[in-house]
Amino acid sequence: MRTAVLPGSFDPITVGHLDLAARAAALFDRVILCVMINGEKRSLFTMEQRLEMARAALAGIPNARAEAWDGLLADFARERGAAALVKGARGEADFGWELQLAQINRDLNPDLDTILLPARPEHLHISSTMVREMIRCHQKLDAYVPAGAAEVLRGFLKGKV
Repeated sequence: MRTAVLPGSFDPITVGHLDLAARAAALFDRVILCVMINGEKRSLFTMEQRLEMARAALAGIPNARAEAWDGLLADFARERGAAALVKGARGEADFGWELQLAQINRDLNPDLDTILLPARPEHLHISSTMVREMIRCHQKLDAYVPAGAAEVLRGFLKGKV
């Protein structure tokens, strides 16, 4: 069984993330969306909330699931028997950063490759950072957050933002 890992902080998960998961699921037997802690970002949602939103978003992809992890991504991939990491790239800056991360992960786990999927044009402007700002400003999120995750997100936000 060929397994791929789609890592990220998913704070919150977006339609762009879901598109990557669906595309990875078409290429691999099993996809694990790895909800991680990003030490460079201050999360709006807890790890448990992000995991719940990710699981709701992935409900329509039978060979995909979400798990949380707070260690090194290369170790997570090794423990799950993953052949590849799947990452999205919206432009040159993403590509350069992801290339560096791919080299580090390959150093830590020589059996692990990284596949970069270019974002679809309709998702180029969407990021979790942008969605968090929209949440702060009480804007509609339906076009930016997957339906299942949006329902969970609304529950988290009732009376809190």
